[in-house]
Amino acid sequence: MPTESRSEPVRVDVRKTCKLFINGAFPRSESGRTYVVADSRGRFLANAALGSRKDARDAVLAARAAQPRWWGATAYNRGQVLYRVAEILEGRREQFIDEVSRGEGITRARAAAQVAESIDRWVYYAGFADKVSQVLGSANAVAGPYFNLSVPEPNGVMALIAPERPSLLGLVAITAPALAAGNACVIVASQAHPLPAIGLSEVLATSDVPGGVVNILTGSASEIGPWLAGHRDVDALDLTGVADAALATDLVQRAAGSVTRVRLADPAEDLTRVPGLGRLRFTCQVKTVWHPIGT
Repeated sequence: MPTESRSEPVRVDVRKTCKLFINGAFPRSESGRTYVVADSRGRFLANAALGSRKDARDAVLAARAAQPRWWGATAYNRGQVLYRVAEILEGRREQFIDEVSRGEGITRARAAAQVAESIDRWVYYAGFADKVSQVLGSANAVAGPYFNLSVPEPNGVMALIAPERPSLLGLVAITAPALAAGNACVIVASQAHPLPAIGLSEVLATSDVPGGVVNILTGSASEIGPWLAGHRDVDALDLTGVADAALATDLVQRAAGSVTRVRLADPAEDLTRVPGLGRLRFTCQVKTVWHPIGT
């Protein structure tokens, strides 16, 4: 009897078209534009949305609306919500290892180390959520019948431009402290390696972080950045991912029009190392309160 031969079915790759993350949803760019994300050898990984001015404005609007609720939650609750994000990241560890390894062209061992450090860094800042006041605030000695207290409060809405590399750890290093302090964020992800940022947006969407607290845009920092820097509802601007001096100067000048706080990229900063309090301090403004004793 002749035997029947069976060939293995051929699967067609499901090519992912990644969208923006705004107000807890995943819209396409209003411009309809996308760009190809390739691995280190030029092979296709995904299509990503090319964010526009309108997308940036929508993201800032969502962040402004969401920030009071996030800051209004207890510090303990914010810490628990952020810790839950770390739990989900841990559960999707293999996905992030694959995205970091393929995107950056590094070994899986190095990618695994970056993902592990990213999760640990997120936990590190989650633990700071209910300690910011104690660490950055103080009771000041004054000559008079007064209490004088310095109290840190969040900037409000922060625009963050993520570094190109390390794609996941760099993103976490600038985002987690801002959230721990009670800010809402609009993030411009790494243009060349956006998949970890898109993965993080999917994690946030399934966590307890309220919609609008984190908004992630993909595309060109040189296109999106100027609109964020000049937006009057952006209270602070982190330019960690801006290596181009001309672009940084332009963004600083635009931010000056609305007296927006700016943190420039520091070439000496090593994002792979656990930082001191500098990043956390930038996410806050310290306000001083006087109160008479005995009333």
